[in-house]
Amino acid sequence: MKYTPKDGFPYYYDLVKDENFKYLFTDSSTMTFLSSINENKAIYRYEPDKWSIKQIVGHITDHERIKIFRAFLMSRNESVELWGYDQNFLVNNSRFNELTFEQLLTDFKNVRQASISFIESLSVDQLKRKGSARQYEITLEDFLKSIIGHEKHHIHAIKNNYMY
Repeated sequence: MKYTPKDGFPYYYDLVKDENFKYLFTDSSTMTFLSSINENKAIYRYEPDKWSIKQIVGHITDHERIKIFRAFLMSRNESVELWGYDQNFLVNNSRFNELTFEQLLTDFKNVRQASISFIESLSVDQLKRKGSARQYEITLEDFLKSIIGHEKHHIHAIKNNYMY
């Protein structure tokens, strides 16, 4: 079965499932690519109802913040379903387009560093802990991989739809 972004976890996980999750979080290719985008390009939308690149980067950062918190709960055996969130609501109520692109990249880098710090604290047993995301039972390690799968999805969209 081929998943789509609307399927959530399985789609994002499939984008990176065979990769080492620690490497995924430390790989600098996304930051290198984003750093090549200038301020004028960062406000570009390829259609009026689509997010700007600034909004996408802010969304990727928000997503990681939210998912790492959920991963933290899972690592501590908190039996909570890993609920969804309204991404459009969060982006629409942000200041992403008012901030400089450099501010957004700095925030993303800081969130990533915090994620790496958390990940480095996890044991093998914690990484094997299971939780549920919608109807899927998943391990913490696979849940962490899906965070980077989400990032890769959006970076692919920027490269294909925003770079003219």
